[in-house]
Amino acid sequence: MAIHSAEDYFDWEGHPCPGIFEAGEEVWAAIPRIRLWIEAALAASDRPTCGGADRSRIFVGESVWIGKGTVIMPGACLQGPAWIGEGCRIGPGCWIRENVVIGNGAIVGNSCELKNCVVGESSEIPHWNYVGDSLLGRRVHLGAGVILSNWRHDHGEIPVVDERYSGGRLASGLPKFGAIMGDCSDAGAHAVLNPGSLIGRRSVLYPGTVWRGVLPADRLVKLRQEQVIVTRMA
Repeated sequence: MAIHSAEDYFDWEGHPCPGIFEAGEEVWAAIPRIRLWIEAALAASDRPTCGGADRSRIFVGESVWIGKGTVIMPGACLQGPAWIGEGCRIGPGCWIRENVVIGNGAIVGNSCELKNCVVGESSEIPHWNYVGDSLLGRRVHLGAGVILSNWRHDHGEIPVVDERYSGGRLASGLPKFGAIMGDCSDAGAHAVLNPGSLIGRRSVLYPGTVWRGVLPADRLVKLRQEQVIVTRMA
């Protein structure tokens, strides 16, 4: 039985692609299936691209579906394959790379980069964020400059650090794995989530936090910074 099942982190109501999850497995096992879900959704759609954006001022790849009411600002690059829901806002300089699903009403703002990830309904990724190989629930918020790091410098497999596993960690089986952020969780400005991080529902990381491991639901991670004030010498 999985210690971290998808149900622990996400409600299915309003989830853009619940079909990527399978019962009895750890939640991150769904990350490699994002591509397959998009391929199936595009094949079943009678309109591979749509929306009212000015195509002369943005780039939209051939395998990108854009829902009604979604606004795409000038300078955005939607490379795809990607599935973008209804009523979203895609900011200037935003790069939507391969295998991205964005739920209805989500905001992906200025100069953000998304790759192989799911962003839940009404979530906000507004300024200078990187989200790679990750699963975000609904109403997740990332402050400016938050990074979901997805790669080890030694190129090794990403472990999930949790004392409930034998030895205190479990190999994820993934060479790239950013974070799982449960519904209504929040990371303050310039926080960094190290590879394989799991953030429970409604939990909050204070700005500037560097996090690794599992944060249960309904927790606050407070960062206390020591500051020293000295007299400036002439």
